[in-house]
Amino acid sequence: MTDAPVIGVLALQGDVREHLIALAAADAVARPVRRPEELAEVDGLVIPGGESTTISKLAVLFGVMEPLRARVHAGMPVYGTCAGMIMLADKILDPRSGQETVGGIDMIVRRNAFGRQNESFEAAVDVRGIDGHPVEGVFIRAPWVESVGAGAEVLAEHGGHIVAVRQGNALATSFHPELTGDHRVHSLFVDMVHANRATES
Repeated sequence: MTDAPVIGVLALQGDVREHLIALAAADAVARPVRRPEELAEVDGLVIPGGESTTISKLAVLFGVMEPLRARVHAGMPVYGTCAGMIMLADKILDPRSGQETVGGIDMIVRRNAFGRQNESFEAAVDVRGIDGHPVEGVFIRAPWVESVGAGAEVLAEHGGHIVAVRQGNALATSFHPELTGDHRVHSLFVDMVHANRATES
């Protein structure tokens, strides 16, 4: 499929393989991204779940943090899950020492808000913009969004907490859709990348 967008997955730490599979299933060309030159070749990027502090520090170490910030703020489509949501927040409520974010979504995020690893759970989540039955959300040491600014749109809530947000070309979910075999959230992101390419061409 020649028109398929090239979408990277930030491959520094976390569940990279699952996102690559989900993106391919959503008709994108999926590539791991670790370095600035690889970032420069993609139409959009997924920041996966994992450990947000580790991802932040490795992004700085690999020299990809500043180029990533620049591309996100220039409008490159980006999708963050779990730790990726934390990375896209303009502010973290309880950051670890030295933890940086890419930013891009006017939201305040609380790390590990839904509890520890052994308190992980699955829940059906109604996500605005996704038709059909609810998305099965896998919450693993998941954050939630404490508040959003005027520019951010809340797409989903669970238990009274915001768990999916979009602002322009930036999308973020607290949960992991890549672990369920349901690729509709990834398809939504691929559609965002297609739309952005259309405006740039």
